[in-house]
Amino acid sequence: MAQQSSAVPPGWIGGFAQSNSKFDYPHPDLSSLPLLHNMCNIDKLQRQQKVLWPEFSWQTVPGTEASRCFQMFAPDISRLGYTDEGRIYSIICPQQGACSPIFGCLNIEVSVTGNRGWVDEKSKLVAADLTTEGKIWFTPGAHANPLVKNLWKLFVLNGHQFPDDKANAIIVNLHKTNDPSQPTLQGLSGETTRFKSPGFAQHQDKAWAVANLEVQIGPIALTNDPVVDDFNSLVMFAFNIASGNLLAVGNVLTWNVWFEDPTLVDTQEWKDHAEKWRDSIDADHGAPCGQGTPPRYFNGNLFHAEDAVLVELIQMAIAYLEKHWPAEKLGTDQKSMRDKITGHLEMHRARLAAVASR
Repeated sequence: MAQQSSAVPPGWIGGFAQSNSKFDYPHPDLSSLPLLHNMCNIDKLQRQQKVLWPEFSWQTVPGTEASRCFQMFAPDISRLGYTDEGRIYSIICPQQGACSPIFGCLNIEVSVTGNRGWVDEKSKLVAADLTTEGKIWFTPGAHANPLVKNLWKLFVLNGHQFPDDKANAIIVNLHKTNDPSQPTLQGLSGETTRFKSPGFAQHQDKAWAVANLEVQIGPIALTNDPVVDDFNSLVMFAFNIASGNLLAVGNVLTWNVWFEDPTLVDTQEWKDHAEKWRDSIDADHGAPCGQGTPPRYFNGNLFHAEDAVLVELIQMAIAYLEKHWPAEKLGTDQKSMRDKITGHLEMHRARLAAVASR
């Protein structure tokens, strides 16, 4: 790990990590601290560590370790904010995009809903508890996709919620590995011991410190609207095809967060940064702080979605239309929208058939 540089600002006091013996490594217990909302204590922040290298990993075939992929999300989206004494008061969450050849691009965010913990700059250790939820929604560019555009119109005209932005996102339940009843996740210093990371996913030569955490993927939250719930399931299937099952139910998503040197917090800049990402990363055009990387296997080979699974997605989408939007029950304008959706699906099916015949 890189040594503390002269760029680390003065003013560190410390002591919060040592204020309770239960906070001590190797098994810090933070349960005596309340879980705090990310945006309620920004004025208390004095120091921060930016996550310039957020390295995520998951199995593209759940249960098969040889299928593991590695992907760095966009840099400087996540941040750890704390006081001079080392008490954590805010953690900005990571985001990324995935693009489906049929639905267009989708955004994913692991939203931090609660946090507590400590940082010790002297030892470079951190202990943090987080509660989180996953959110999936269509990027602005996806709204021009004929399938998405016309489905969106059908949903709005008929009073159904559509995941067109973060406020209306599909919610993915996340929990502690092997314990669906426990929504609190634990972040600890060091790289994960669940697997060995390849060289391209390690940053010892540049990072000041590293910590890790993991989450197991639960089912999506239901809205009690069958039209919406079935569509959200379809979107999640499409997202998992494009991302390699990143949010497949039961899969374990792990990430190593590699921090740059601590810096002082400008609370207005922190608020502006968090607000900038509230509506967030645009998977069509990338992140303003730089691009992440595509998902890769341990040997560096890129992940690619299989055409056979895309065919299955098209069949599922057609079945969805027949179930919830039958042509005989639609007026002229809405039937025209449905026909455009069907035409878009058939175009992709013909393309995949042509590729398969070569």
